Amino acid sequence: MKTIPNISFESDDNERELEFLHLPKLFAKIKEGLDHNPNLPHRVSFFALLIILDGMGSHQIDLKEYPIKKGTVLKIAKGQVHAFQENPNYDGYLILFTEEFVLNYFSKSSIEFISHLYNYHINEPLVEGGNLNEAFIENVLAELDDHNTYAQRNIVAAMLELYLLRLERLSKTADQNKKSYQHYPLFLEFKNLVEKQHTQTRNVKDYAKILQISTKHLNQIVKEFTLNTAKHFIDDFVTLEIKRAIASTNSSLKEIGYAIGFDEMTNFTKFFKKQTGTTPKRFKAEL
Repeated sequence: MKTIPNISFESDDNERELEFLHLPKLFAKIKEGLDHNPNLPHRVSFFALLIILDGMGSHQIDLKEYPIKKGTVLKIAKGQVHAFQENPNYDGYLILFTEEFVLNYFSKSSIEFISHLYNYHINEPLVEGGNLNEAFIENVLAELDDHNTYAQRNIVAAMLELYLLRLERLSKTADQNKKSYQHYPLFLEFKNLVEKQHTQTRNVKDYAKILQISTKHLNQIVKEFTLNTAKHFIDDFVTLEIKRAIASTNSSLKEIGYAIGFDEMTNFTKFFKKQTGTTPKRFKAEL
């Protein structure tokens, strides 16, 4: 089965943890030709921020188009599928950073907040950053241009950490701010398990057993953050993975179904139709 391209990055100074990329530079690289087509859906192995400083356009994340304009920030989480529009007419920066960078440079308490920000299961990727964006970019560029490079990486990391925390605050409503995140680490563990093991099992009992909690407790935790059951969460993720594969590969529907964990094509079709109201074949034809 041909899989969705998994894209990693390497910056101009051969660092693989962090890169601030001016969009005109990126678009020039695209025109020159890359080892993948950024205008087609591709899965990233890092975290990204698309910060728009001028112009307007759109960007696709997990097969959904998001309008972007001056002040917009799009958060692209590790593992998500995204695509740039053809002939973009906007300016700004694409910031790429790895999970290792976050773990090495951010404080433990900040990591918890930032994990909320990048959890696409409970948050929309679009945030209106306003004046926050321009001040952040200006400060980072000034630091990167400084000839005194002592502790420069730590300083840039601190700037990014503070910016992400402010984005997290902007993305929260008053009700969300009041919500207790006592159970969030367990919810995050469940989410990660589903992403890793959904091809082996879609049974809530299996995940509850791994987490060493009851299915009732697991459902309570998942409902606290998504307003839906654990089963609904699992099925939603599996459906998303099917859509990603159909939209991003040349594999047959049978190959896709088998790779996702369905031994029988009839079961694959029934599952997808129950979740979406249409068949995989019709969904593919309408893309």
